[in-house]
Formats: sequence, C-alpha cells, structure tokens
Amino acid sequence: MSAASSPFGRPTRRTEEFRAARDLLLSTRLDHDGACRAFRWPRFSSFNWALEWFDVVAEGSERTALELVAPDGTVSAISYQEMAHRSAAVASWLAGRGVRRGDRVLVVLGTQQELWESLLACLKLGAVVIPSYTDLTPAEARDRTQRGGVRHVVCRSDLVALFRDAPGGVRVAVGAGMPGWADYGEAFRPARPFVPDGPTPAQDLAFCYFTSGTTSLPKLVGHTHASYPVGHLSSMYWNGVLPGDRHLTVSAPGWAKHSWSGFFVPWNAEATVVACADGCSPDRLTSLLAERRVTSFCAPPSTWYALRPFLRAARPALREATSAGEPLDPCLAREVYDAWGLRVRDGYGQTETTALIGTTPGLTPRPGWLGKVLPGYDVLVDGRADGPAEGEVHVDLAREPLGVMLGYLDDPSRTGAVLTSGRYRTGDVGVRDESGWVRLVGRRDDVFKSFGHRISPYELEAVLRAHPEVLEAAVVAVPHALGGAVPHAVVVPSANAQEADLPSRLLVHVDERVAPSLRLHAVHVADRLPRTASGKIRRSAVGEWVRATAGGATGHRSLGVSDPC
Repeated sequence: MSAASSPFGRPTRRTEEFRAARDLLLSTRLDHDGACRAFRWPRFSSFNWALEWFDVVAEGSERTALELVAPDGTVSAISYQEMAHRSAAVASWLAGRGVRRGDRVLVVLGTQQELWESLLACLKLGAVVIPSYTDLTPAEARDRTQRGGVRHVVCRSDLVALFRDAPGGVRVAVGAGMPGWADYGEAFRPARPFVPDGPTPAQDLAFCYFTSGTTSLPKLVGHTHASYPVGHLSSMYWNGVLPGDRHLTVSAPGWAKHSWSGFFVPWNAEATVVACADGCSPDRLTSLLAERRVTSFCAPPSTWYALRPFLRAARPALREATSAGEPLDPCLAREVYDAWGLRVRDGYGQTETTALIGTTPGLTPRPGWLGKVLPGYDVLVDGRADGPAEGEVHVDLAREPLGVMLGYLDDPSRTGAVLTSGRYRTGDVGVRDESGWVRLVGRRDDVFKSFGHRISPYELEAVLRAHPEVLEAAVVAVPHALGGAVPHAVVVPSANAQEADLPSRLLVHVDERVAPSLRLHAVHVADRLPRTASGKIRRSAVGEWVRATAGGATGHRSLGVSDPC
C-alpha cells in the first residue's frame, strides 16, 4: 500500500519531538521538581495529533485502545490499529459528504465506540469538533448550534428531533436510519482510506467546549490542535498514566474532562481507555474496577462521595487514583486509603486549560492541598510566582504554555478580561505555602467577607463533611444588614443520620472547629444538592434557594430542582 493511500499517518519530525517531550515526563514521573526543571513544550507551526501521533503509534498495534463495558457486563474492545482504520474511514466519508477543514461539527453521542471514532475523524479532517452530552434540552441544543456556529451534526438517532432547526449541512445519525439523515454505517460500506488536504496549522481551532455554567450562561471555550493534544501532556503527568495501563475515568461525553482523561491522556501514554457504556452505578463501579483490572482511575468528588458506601465491596488493583473538579474531602480520602490502600491524588485545571496543579505520583498527598504546579506551567498566586501567598490564581503566559485556550469564541470582551497583561485569570482564589503547595479556597465570586473576615465556602464545607451524619455540603453567602453577608449551609444527610435537631448539632460541630468569625449563621437540610452534568455544585441555585428561605426555620427541605446529580 502506498504512503498516499495508507490509513496511517507517517512519522514526522513533530512526532519525534512530541514523543521526546512525553517520554521525559514518563521517565520523571516520580521526580516532580526534576520534571518541572527539565520539561519544555514542543513547539510546532503545524501538527495533526490524530495523524502524526495516534495513527503512528497505532500502525500494526493490536494493543486495545478502547474497551467498552455494557450495562449487562458484555465487553467489546477495539485495537489501536482498528481505531485508526475506522476513524480514517469516517474522516474520508465525511469529507466526501462536504465536511471541510474549519467547519464546526456538533457531536452528540454517548459512551460508545462511534464517539471516539468521530472525534479522531474530525481531528484528521481539521474540522472543529464541539462535543455535547446526550441529555441536552431543546433550548440547550438551539443555543449550542447557534452560538457554536455549528455547520454539521453527528448525533444518536434518538436525538435527531433536537436538531430540526439546525443549519443545513451534513447530518449524520448513529443508530437506526432516520429520514433526511445520513447513516453513519455508510462510512464503512466500503471503508475508504483518508488522504489529508494538507498540513494542519497548530494554532487552528480544533475543539470547542461549553463550560458547565455553574453561575452564568455557559461560555464557549476554544482550543487548538496544540493546546489540547499537546497541552494534555501536563494532565498525563498528573494522572500518572503509563504505556500499557488501563485507565478509567468518570466523565460524560460533552464535558472537557472527558477529552482530558477519556481521550488525550490515555492515548498520549499509549494506554487503554476503559469506559462504561451508558454509565455505571456506584456499587457496580467498585466491582468493575477490579474485574477489568483497571490500573488508573479518575473521578470527580461527587463520584467519590457516591462510592463511599461501597468502598469495601471490592478492592481494585489500582496503582493511581485521582480526583478533579473540586477539593476532595480529606476524611473521604482517608476512607479510600483504609479500604483500598491507595492515596487519592487531587488535581486542578479548567475547561480553559489543561491540568495546572496537582499531586503527582512522586508527591505524598497532603489533606486539603491540591499539590504543586505541573510541568510546563508558571502559576502566580496574588501576582507572585513563589513564596507564601493568598489571592487569585493566574497562569503566567510569558513562556507561552501550550494548554491555555484561544479564548471565549463568542465573547471577546470576556476573553479580554481573563487573558490580560500576559496572564490568564482563572477566577479561583488560592493559597500557596513556602514549599510551593497550593490549595483552593473557592471561586472569586464564591469567597466573601462577613463582618470584615474572608469566608471560604470550601473550608467550611470540609468541616461539615467531617461530621458522620453529613453526606454532602454547600456553603453560600446570604446578605446581612450589618455584616455584609453571612454563611449559610445546605447539607444532605448521610444514610445513618438522625435528622431530629441535625441543624443544631451541626452548628455546634462547626463552632467547635472554627474561629468565631467563621461560624455558620444557619444550616438547612435538603434531599440533594443541584449539580451540573459534570458533577459541580450549582452554587447559584443553592444560593437562590437559601436566600429565598433564609427567614424561615432551618430544617428538612427539598431544593426542588431537576438538575442532574
């Protein structure tokens, strides 16, 4: 087969530079400070990760790239080589139907093989992929197609009704045939090799993600063919994934964390993605980790909390366990260690960046602390690069770290507000100690002053979660005539909680553990906390509910919202 008709990309100088940067991080996985000193981002004017990395390592490789576990326990697997062939066929078929470089493609698929094939195919084409979750509301579907500048749609057959008003272009249904929609299966009848139309500029747009919108309308974040594929070398280093590992992440397609740990991180490391099709219950997840011999597991705190009652049901043979999204409760981290003999390592990044700060395999976790700045990044706290500091966390752009977004594609004023003066402003408030360890105290909009004292919701929530009768907690500010604002808490009781007088007992519990200036004003009990589909607490919804009920007695109430938990 000639090089022009090969379904695989050819190794290039860029392939070897990417490999050298990756291999340096693999070789220094237990030497965090050494990795930070030695690592340099590979710089490319053009780079197509799907062709120049994935396809190169896939050629001739029977190693499993993706292993899907169905709800009934059935397992299907696809090798690197087959994934490269199939994604090439999809790319060729989409090009034949009119998808062009730079076109924006909305991909609305669940945890299914076609998702990974479609993402690779779009990258190969140079098309811009906008992944989205499958439980979109009609309003969200309209918003994403309009603000995202969507030209083409690839979605599950049962979701095509959401896109009746989508702009004309290629419409692909995955599953049963739908009138007016192309059948995804046509891409393989017969499968055609893919020939790119030219090099892919590294600064071309590659991925668009809508943020979770915890406090405002979701922002449209743009990433390039360098910022996510290459930028996620920092995420690979934090996760500690090695070649041949079996990595499972809990993140729904459509959220940036899915492309972190379910796409670029494991495949940068030449590992296997293990995924649960259609989700997995917490009790089943603990068994699955053991049954599928998972070596590396990453989940948000909401999943770790859900696993709590089932930690002793099975002991997986994990080497790495990580948590990202919000700080993991130190008490829960100790329970995981007692049950599994494994320390959960915290990490931090955003949709706008790759992993920025984390406890890497060579560092011993410190309860309540995220870790240290990751290789390739310079992070400022309160404008300072080192030494003890407290203030907003910024990424220093002087050395052009690759993992930072292009900007908010539909909002140049907001882009200018966060990418300013040679920095990216994260909007998070952090504390750094003399040894370089960093912890977060909350979003800039969530941290507030009460009677002149700064209140961190995260810190009060950690105290509440340490109580055995509390499963989850959220702290928000409520206006106060004299103090400006006072902290109110909403808690979800644990299964063994005695709810009679629970708010009063929790107030005493907090009073005994914090300074008088930080004490809670009230505790409310709820059935659950509203969360985004990515697992983050929707503090705006919690705050609205508390402020509306703050004048009443504390007690058992339901927030009365339908946000996914």
